[in-house]
Amino acid sequence: EVQLVESGGGLVQAGGSLRLSCAVSGLTFNSYAIGWFRQAPGKSRERVSCFSTTDDSTTYVDSVKGRFTLSRDNTKNTVYLQMNNLKPEDTAVYYCAVRELAWPMSGCIAMEYWGKGTLVTVSS
Repeated sequence: EVQLVESGGGLVQAGGSLRLSCAVSGLTFNSYAIGWFRQAPGKSRERVSCFSTTDDSTTYVDSVKGRFTLSRDNTKNTVYLQMNNLKPEDTAVYYCAVRELAWPMSGCIAMEYWGKGTLVTVSS
């Protein structure tokens, strides 16, 4: 069974940085998409960043481009989200999610497995 466990959230002042981690276990897919999503209070869930193994692409929502970076450490089965220059509007619960992909598909839609999330709070 695929399991994802997020960590690294916390309280930070605007302009600060945090690095989120997503530890993945049980992943046996040859091809997959893995991404970070967030949900702010009273808002719908939003896709923040996504990596697809089928085309080695990484995408970001416009509001975080230039500030957030998704990276992977395959030796540790961990995906990271480095978040710099954080803004109060980045406050949300951040989730990691994964789905199997069949070539030539790519992208983080209809995710199959989700972590429980980690809270990021950015104070002004």
